[in-house]
Amino acid sequence: MPPNAASSDELADWHMHSVLVVDDEPGMVNFLRRALAARCGVLDSAGDVASAAALLQRQHYDLIILDISLPGGRSGTQWLHELRGEGFAGDVVLMTAYADLDTAIDALRAGAADFLLKPFSLAQLLNAVKRCFERSRLQQENYVLRREVTAQGGLEGLVGQSEAMRLVCERLKRIAPTPSTVLLLGESGTGKEVAARALHRMSPRADGPFVPVNCAAIAADLIESELFGHVKGAYSGASSSREGLFYYARGGTLFLDEIGELPLAAQAKLLRALEERRVRPVGSEQEIPVNARVVAATNRDLAQEVAAGRFRQDLYYRLQVMEIELPALRERPEDIPELINHFTRQLAGQLGVPPVHPDAASLRRLQGYDWPGNVRELRNLVERSLIFGYYDLKPEPASAAAEAGTALPAQPEVLLEAVEKRHILAVLNACGGNKSEAARQLGVSRKTLDRKCNAWGV
Repeated sequence: MPPNAASSDELADWHMHSVLVVDDEPGMVNFLRRALAARCGVLDSAGDVASAAALLQRQHYDLIILDISLPGGRSGTQWLHELRGEGFAGDVVLMTAYADLDTAIDALRAGAADFLLKPFSLAQLLNAVKRCFERSRLQQENYVLRREVTAQGGLEGLVGQSEAMRLVCERLKRIAPTPSTVLLLGESGTGKEVAARALHRMSPRADGPFVPVNCAAIAADLIESELFGHVKGAYSGASSSREGLFYYARGGTLFLDEIGELPLAAQAKLLRALEERRVRPVGSEQEIPVNARVVAATNRDLAQEVAAGRFRQDLYYRLQVMEIELPALRERPEDIPELINHFTRQLAGQLGVPPVHPDAASLRRLQGYDWPGNVRELRNLVERSLIFGYYDLKPEPASAAAEAGTALPAQPEVLLEAVEKRHILAVLNACGGNKSEAARQLGVSRKTLDRKCNAWGV
């Protein structure tokens, strides 16, 4: 293999990419086709700017390989300037047989990703394409990582030996290898995102991105742009084009949390994306193929939402291909000791504090509590207890009377609610009163936070 040529292993994942070749020389077009057609998912060609622009209106391309000298009155460099002005975000490799310093500077100013001087070798071509696709992959990974809030692997986050959790884990293991859409049901805080991550990491898509999106945390007028992308000028403030989350989740899993909050207009577009495996960015006539498994979650009764006209029946049945319900924590109190140990191991190191465990009496009281916030509420309690240095289930640490056997007040729910209120208000204060940011940090929906603040008169 020539020095610096891309290996076959490095080219194995190019099938997800689309390429447009723009050149009026048949020999060069044939060379590029032989080099790339078998390696890339889509390869189209055009002989001039007008034909290329028409193709670009109908098809999304990750890379354009563009000759500078073209017939029809517009050069490749001129068209590249126009593409960037219109918001085209893909990579462009320019080709020319007459390179000089001014041409190279103009290519860089136009936004070319690379520059090939004709005649060039197969190795030079493949390495230029490889650099573009690698840069695109890194941009995708960086975008996904910036959206990550937590990272839990395999089934490790799904803790518990109860019969209810055993059945959940068995179903997840059976469903994970399939490409089917999955609907996760359960009350808020039962661990639906943990289950979605487990599905992803046990699936053949484990090497791809896991992209979570909270449908309730995004404004209704922006949710379509977030999911499907938009083109420059699609709406006020859209100063450039941007890919949507479906695009960034390609080859991986898109997790749509609180799917019941999705507006009806976005529901229609989501249904089309699930059925046709294509999305259309807001303001565009062009459809983009998508290759992402969708896992949705809700704490609502979607059948009731359908009956009330708030959720599309056809989308409900499309999401309901595989359905798993996460049990409430009050339904599996026997898992509470293991969950406490799990969260203690997880958080003590992060907080830089020694581990703290509840005594037998406190543990019995915790197992008797109904946990309206489920596993998330228990995790928050463990975190606060590690910071305090004891389990704050009463106004003060154990007194001498308690040590002598006097019964402690059997009202942990009242005290837990008080601690929850202090914690939420502290986070809200730290966020400068920004409820959307506070809800994100707390791991709850904006509606939940608003409801609690209204109850407290905040």
